[in-house]
Amino acid sequence: MAANKSTRNPKPRSRFTRFPEVRGKIVSEVEIDPDANAILILFEDMTALSFDLDSSHVIFPELLNRKRGNWEPIKHWPPIYSPVSMVK
Repeated sequence: MAANKSTRNPKPRSRFTRFPEVRGKIVSEVEIDPDANAILILFEDMTALSFDLDSSHVIFPELLNRKRGNWEPIKHWPPIYSPVSMVK
C-alpha cells in the first residue's frame, strides 16, 4: 500500500502585506502628510517607507419599495467603483 502524501501547503498564506526590506531598521519618526495624502515611516539610515493614500467611493445601487414603511429591496445592481486617481 502506498503512503498517503499530504498536499497541504506547509506555510499558510497571510492576509497581511509584509515589508521584509525594513526589518531591523530603526524608526526615527512617523509622519502624516495631509497635503500629499501619505503616511511616512522615516528610518535612521535616511530611508523611508511611504504609504500614499487614495480615497475612493463605492456606490451600491438598489431599487427599494417603501410603500408599507419598510424599505424592501426590489432589485440590486453591481457596485459602481470610482476611478483610482493615483498615477501608477
